[in-house]
Amino acid sequence: MPVARDLRILLRLRNFRRLLAVRLLSQSADGVYQVALAAHVVFSPEKQASAAAIASAMAVLLLPYSLVGPFAGVLLDRWPRRQVFLYGNLLRAGLACCTALLILGSVPDWLFYASALCVTAVNRFVLAGLSAALPRVVDADRLVMANSLSPTAGTLAATAGGGLAFVVRLLADESDAAVVTLGALLYLLSALASLSLPRKLLGPDRDGDPLRLRAALAVTARGLAAGLRHLAEGKDAARALAAMTAIRFCYGALTVMVLMLCRYAWSDNESDGLALLGLAVGISGAGFFVAAVLTPWAVGRLGRYGWMIACAGTAAVLEPALGLTFAPVPMLVAAFILGVVTQGSKIATDTVVQTSVDDAFRGRVFSLYDVLFNVAFVGAAAASALMLPPDGRSVTVVAGVAVLYAAVSVALFRWRRTSGRP
Repeated sequence: MPVARDLRILLRLRNFRRLLAVRLLSQSADGVYQVALAAHVVFSPEKQASAAAIASAMAVLLLPYSLVGPFAGVLLDRWPRRQVFLYGNLLRAGLACCTALLILGSVPDWLFYASALCVTAVNRFVLAGLSAALPRVVDADRLVMANSLSPTAGTLAATAGGGLAFVVRLLADESDAAVVTLGALLYLLSALASLSLPRKLLGPDRDGDPLRLRAALAVTARGLAAGLRHLAEGKDAARALAAMTAIRFCYGALTVMVLMLCRYAWSDNESDGLALLGLAVGISGAGFFVAAVLTPWAVGRLGRYGWMIACAGTAAVLEPALGLTFAPVPMLVAAFILGVVTQGSKIATDTVVQTSVDDAFRGRVFSLYDVLFNVAFVGAAAASALMLPPDGRSVTVVAGVAVLYAAVSVALFRWRRTSGRP
């Protein structure tokens, strides 16, 4: 099979394997950390979390970073990306240890959220840097395959990390602090793995002498404006990002709904609800894996826009057909399908951005991309909080998401037709 052949070729590339190892360890730590946060905030017996409380937690963790994320991209285009992976993961390991101590100390919620916010903020540097560095270790002909394997493998690593967190939490007598400590260890291992990459290999390219940190901060606003102008000049990247933002909004709304269903409608206690949530996340992760295998073939047949049209159109039809039952089995099937749809669209979008954005601007654009992801997810949580009843069953949310998926599919079809792309 061509996919298997290209995959073997990619894995023969030493620096690609090393970059992939950094991603896998980093994102597995993310999965561990996220499960610990969900367990502590939503599934603790002493907490009665509502959709509004969940939306508030997401806003606290993600929205403040959205204000500084684009500025981080300007720095990312000036700092050696290898060093971002090294120091970023070391910093996250230390911050995760602080979070574990805060859990043990039963501190006020705002202090716990502040610690978690710091870990999330550093995470944006690392993830944007991993995407921006990928074209430096893979040739252009195999970039679609690399975008299928690398981010999807990272997502699967996060899913596996979440599963490992469930096991550790069970063995550690449901200790969220023990789970967070495991995440800190994985962040440390990711930092050590980054040392195997040459310092200058991952870029970014610089014209003239490198800017000092103070000078880079001084030109942040101008750099951001330049990145936005560059993105606006490339309609392909801007359109793909707009479509992916809408698809991410849909995924976020359904995630909050499934979380509420697991917490209140499908289980009688917190432990069973958390187990059901873990199962849903695992099944969605399996959909991400299928998307990684399927997307290179589908893009070859349909084109990048064509594959995104197929993904959004499929979700528009199957999401209400399965979701309106509000039963566990159909909803888990929907989780798998939406995993394929969301990750398949993301792989196509990543490739559009990487091939249509100059390397000097790529870090800024991927930081903007990351911010759009956060804002879409938080916006979806806020919208769901207004419509979801206490048990999570909402026909309005399911129908609204289906309409949005259909609108994305139609818009992409019109964009492709007017641009004359195959």
